[in-house]
Amino acid sequence: MFSGIVDAMAQVIKIEQEQSNKHFTLRNPYTETMGIDQSIAHNGVCLTVVRNEGDNYVVTAMQETLNRSNLGVIKQGDWINLERAMVLGDRLDGHIVQGHVDQTARCIEIKETEGSWYFRFEYQHTPDMPQRGYFCVDKGSVCINGVSLTVCEPEVIGDKGYVSVCIIPYTYENTNFRHIKVGSIVNLEFDIIGKYFARMNQLYK
Repeated sequence: MFSGIVDAMAQVIKIEQEQSNKHFTLRNPYTETMGIDQSIAHNGVCLTVVRNEGDNYVVTAMQETLNRSNLGVIKQGDWINLERAMVLGDRLDGHIVQGHVDQTARCIEIKETEGSWYFRFEYQHTPDMPQRGYFCVDKGSVCINGVSLTVCEPEVIGDKGYVSVCIIPYTYENTNFRHIKVGSIVNLEFDIIGKYFARMNQLYK
């Protein structure tokens, strides 16, 4: 369980393909505290630490994860947002994030707005998605690359969904939003509360 509050970034040092899996070696920002089997969100994807290698560590992504997230297009040298799992009793500063990415989105617009930044993203939309809870509401929450953000201007036009977010300077400087460009692929996790309500509506309407 995560909250969407990024606490570090790690650079991808090496990517190795093994059958359909990919092993990612990343520079370790938590050298003294990271252990084997620890769950860490990588751009919002919950992955398990499988090996420590000095100042680096290794995680493995299976084919389903690579298909559903932007880990399939990550390259050596890229920077990834990290968040360690929540500690029971801590403040929930973001929103409830599972680390289970629903799909990817593409950045289609970036504007600087007097010190902050406005990002707009486009994603593939199908008619059954609202029934499954895969939707955004204005002023609701969405997780993009592991960052808990407030939704503005959600919209669906045909087979495309759109969502915009505003990024303050602190978030811009301390996450990989500063590396996102028009055309960049990001991870989306829709709000779990919306998914539960959508499922309950299906079962008990």
